[in-house]
Amino acid sequence: MNTEKKEIIVPGQLTGPALLTGYLIKEVSVAPERKRPAVIVCAGGGYWQRSDRESEPLALQFMAMGCHAFILDYSVAPNHFPASVRELGEAVAYIREHAAEWKVDPAKIIVCGSSAAGHLACSLGVFWDNELVYDAIGRTPAQIRPDGLILCYPVITGGEYAHVNSFKRLLGDDVTQEQRDAVSLENFVTEQTPRAFIWHTYTDENVPVENSLLLAAAMKRKNVNFELHIYPTGGHGLSLADEETAGNGFQVVEQCQSWIPLVKMWLKHFEASC
Repeated sequence: MNTEKKEIIVPGQLTGPALLTGYLIKEVSVAPERKRPAVIVCAGGGYWQRSDRESEPLALQFMAMGCHAFILDYSVAPNHFPASVRELGEAVAYIREHAAEWKVDPAKIIVCGSSAAGHLACSLGVFWDNELVYDAIGRTPAQIRPDGLILCYPVITGGEYAHVNSFKRLLGDDVTQEQRDAVSLENFVTEQTPRAFIWHTYTDENVPVENSLLLAAAMKRKNVNFELHIYPTGGHGLSLADEETAGNGFQVVEQCQSWIPLVKMWLKHFEASC
């Protein structure tokens, strides 16, 4: 494994820079010239911190699936929207620029986010062609567009089922409903939104399952392909849902552990269909 690090500075950062860390699979004798998918992992934390339980453990799983993995330590409060989505867009563009050098397939760059970072990942999925994002960092929409989304119990809506604290940290304590609506992602899905793998639990006590259901319904209306798994039990922030990421109040939920082989299969078909 080789590692790469890149500091990312974009307009709107009050603190920073963001840090992109790459875990690159070394050439193997079976297929030394193979170009692999890249998955950028963004850990959740309510837009006020980044949980280490949802960063490297996930990145290592994606490496085991044959992907290059990256972790983006993106901006959180007091930084506000759109700083972090600009950082993620720049990360996608930077990886695409180095695709030949790192043996990344430039058409298979996927962003993965958990909880509030699911909102971040999906924000790039719906705002990649918004001037507020791409123009501010001197990129084109094509350079920053992700090819797929992996969303783990994501924050999506600022409406009835909102995780209110995430939106306060993203937009400020005095956030209005109009401002929340402007980043309620189910309202901005288009036919050009990347395909998605989404999972959630029915009993999530912090981010209601309706967040994923609203997104899936919006994608269906726009004919965007998605795979959605709703597990019957399990709290919020499960990460791998196993002993590796449990403890300190976080659970082992055996049934939810199946999201790893399921996303592996999704990635396999993703590669085949691109």
